Amino acid sequence: MSFQAYLDNIQTKTGKTPEDFKALASAKGFTESGELKKNVKATEITNWLKEEFDLGHGHAMAMFAYIKGKRS
Repeated sequence: MSFQAYLDNIQTKTGKTPEDFKALASAKGFTESGELKKNVKATEITNWLKEEFDLGHGHAMAMFAYIKGKRS
């Protein structure tokens, strides 16, 4: 599955765009000025996404990568 397919599936499942998740991550304190804070671990974000949005591990990792800055 391509990175874009992961993002599309997440949006279909949650109704939230990748940019929505980026804003939510900022509100949770995971990012600052659009950048992932240095002390934030991938596990913190993936656990949040799994618990709050019922994402599987692969989808949570794809969204973590997006929040971190990956775009393709």
